[in-house]
Amino acid sequence: MEHKFWLDKWHKNEIGFHNPDAHPLLVTHLDALGLAARARVFLPLCGKTLDIAWLLQNGFRVVGAELSELAIQQLFAQLGIEPQVSNVGNAKHYRGGQLEVFVGDIFELTRDALGPIDAVYDRAALVALPEAMRTAYAAHLIGLTCGANQLLLAIDYDQNKLPGPPFCVDAAEVHRLYDKAYMTAQLGSAEIEGGLKGKVPAREVVWLLS
Repeated sequence: MEHKFWLDKWHKNEIGFHNPDAHPLLVTHLDALGLAARARVFLPLCGKTLDIAWLLQNGFRVVGAELSELAIQQLFAQLGIEPQVSNVGNAKHYRGGQLEVFVGDIFELTRDALGPIDAVYDRAALVALPEAMRTAYAAHLIGLTCGANQLLLAIDYDQNKLPGPPFCVDAAEVHRLYDKAYMTAQLGSAEIEGGLKGKVPAREVVWLLS
């Protein structure tokens, strides 16, 4: 998927994918990761999700990766954090308090730049990518984080009835992408009220990859 597609979404404020509260499935199931206090949690393609504020409030350190610099400027502003900004490779590195975000192409982010990660929370990255990119993304994420445990949110719906993003990532797809590296377990699911984009029945499914 072209970078321009997502950058245009942010500049036009077409961010229906941005929820106004911390995700209930995160709140309910984060403990499954068994994280210690001040654990370092990585959010790929994080946008300005309020999940970040919730994680920070609960004592975790948060590291994000995001293509849109506008989204990250808005994120730090809504958190009331004045970031220090530097260049790391081809990315910009925003840092303030217990939050840091790499702004750029996640596929160009390296393990050395990212540093040690205790867990991954993938709420909006895998489902944002078309099928042709998901295999490469999953492999990159595993290598980038040294196979850190993941809490993964996927969306399951009839892709024939509605084009993504977000794209359908069903159980078969999760197993295909991750079974070689993880034990995969479905922790729960929730129907999307009113359907996806109000057009098609859909459910969000939360997975533990350990």
